[in-house]
Amino acid sequence: MGAPQQLPTREQVPTALTWDLTPIYADQAAFDADLAQVKADLTKLPALAEAFTTSADTVLAGIEGVLALYRRVEKVAVYASLKSDQDTGNGTYAALDDQAGSLVAKVSAAAAWLEPALIKLSPAQLDTFLDENVKLRDYRHFLDTIRLQKGHVLSASEEALLAGAGDIFDASAKTFGVLNNADFDFPVVQNEAGDDVKLSQGIYGVLIQSVKPEVRQQAFKALYQVYHQFRRTLASTLASQVKVHNFNAQAHHYPDARAAALAGNQIPTTVYDSLVTAVDDHLDLLHRYVALRKSILGVPELHMYDMYTPLTAKPNLNYTYEEAQTTALKALSVLGSDYVKHVKTAFNSRWIDVVENKGKRSGAYSSGMYDTAPYMLLNWQDNIDNLYTLVHEMGHSMHSYYTTHTQPYQYGDYSIFVAEIASTTNENLLTNYLLAHETDPQVRAYILNYYLDGFKGTVYRQTQFAEFEQWIHEQDVNGVALTADTMSDFYGRLNQRYYGDAVVSDPQIADEWARIPHFYYNYYVYQYATGFAAASTLAQRVSTDDSAAVQAYLGYLKAGSSDFPIEVMRGAGVDMTKTAYLTDAFQVFADRLAEFEQLVGKVDAH
Repeated sequence: MGAPQQLPTREQVPTALTWDLTPIYADQAAFDADLAQVKADLTKLPALAEAFTTSADTVLAGIEGVLALYRRVEKVAVYASLKSDQDTGNGTYAALDDQAGSLVAKVSAAAAWLEPALIKLSPAQLDTFLDENVKLRDYRHFLDTIRLQKGHVLSASEEALLAGAGDIFDASAKTFGVLNNADFDFPVVQNEAGDDVKLSQGIYGVLIQSVKPEVRQQAFKALYQVYHQFRRTLASTLASQVKVHNFNAQAHHYPDARAAALAGNQIPTTVYDSLVTAVDDHLDLLHRYVALRKSILGVPELHMYDMYTPLTAKPNLNYTYEEAQTTALKALSVLGSDYVKHVKTAFNSRWIDVVENKGKRSGAYSSGMYDTAPYMLLNWQDNIDNLYTLVHEMGHSMHSYYTTHTQPYQYGDYSIFVAEIASTTNENLLTNYLLAHETDPQVRAYILNYYLDGFKGTVYRQTQFAEFEQWIHEQDVNGVALTADTMSDFYGRLNQRYYGDAVVSDPQIADEWARIPHFYYNYYVYQYATGFAAASTLAQRVSTDDSAAVQAYLGYLKAGSSDFPIEVMRGAGVDMTKTAYLTDAFQVFADRLAEFEQLVGKVDAH
């Protein structure tokens, strides 16, 4: 038997498959120059603060000065982060990232006077300033957003103190990231061909879908062996991050960390509660699907490592990266020629870092800022999962592109709440395209299976994560220690409730919380589920060749943060304060489950 396959080093990856970051900074000297400029501009903030609310002109000057500084330091931070993520084992890039992170914290601390000063302005004062300076009116929604935080923003000195500790508050998340992406040494396992391969996050994603039970079982146990070994350390990092969330919420006079996290985007907590309730009310559909999975696989026991393998004989649906680009363009063509043009630009301009290399950050994301391209990180494998990942991240990147090319800087970003809608709309459009063009029962069954698994992994699984996230924050508030044992015990029971009696809750799955980076993001995960459900509605409308629906959707992509997220989505045609969009999403799941149940009797299983 030959030597185990090894990941290439960064230097061994073909240039065409790496992102081109030189449009951000041509070289290290250009980066250093901006870094120095940020430090110089920091010294100008005290003068802006001193005169800030004396006139309409000084208010405008203060806002523009602070935003200009944020804009420059954000560019520095994005570049450093991208460089670090392409090779987390590179000490030079890690140092750049740390340096940029520290500088962001310093800027936040130095600019912490802005929001408290604006909140202190009376409505009459602000109206007078808006009347006196027409340019200030360009910031009206920006001002409204800040002033809605009244009662939750502390004094300038207190906010500066908290902002200055930002780098310290992020320490647990950074420690987890280094462990998860660089330091964990995963064992060698065997792939379907019997070859030894070094396990990694990307390789695990392939092996867990293997049609051979022994392959996915071995990968599952090998991966969780590592996390179990470090579960106490990982419990400590996660518990510390939860304490940060709860501390910040308490310091800013919110009832809890969830309310604080959602208030930043003016999202009612009822949106969160309605999601959890709706999912709990439809767990019978998940149990039905899981029982069907057990029946089709014909196994005496269904294990958690059996939840990702396709349930039908695999048709020829593997995609090279080039084939995936072609399919993505066809699937997304319903969004119009302008959208497709920008997708082609992303493909042709090296906005995408494609393949996995040693030390590269795991997973996938879209990143960037107002003055950069919306770069994408992938860890490409030739399968349908990665095709979906490509269109998912492209949804984010096109959202960023349209926003930054439509809105001024102050509105040139968007909340996470609406971000996941753009990405999952693309996923739904891909599913709609594949189902519309495939008549072979075996292929249709495979696509339906993929959709059902995607719904399971996004709506059900992310809501399961949301319930766990809420629980760990509540436990900390109540003074209960978040140990590895307590978290694993709760997570194991929660997992069993979600998946039902048809599946064996393997002991390893109780440690799944230890490998989920999103638990460090402060109430992030629920938005995957709400986003997927909203995207289901939007994709159905767009796919009917309704030009008005397409224009409304593009309007959402262009809106940025020029309005509150709930209002942006109303403009796109989905009211997320009501439950209709959730009901519609579960109906699509039920309909496609029913079709799949009929088809599996007509096609050969494994």
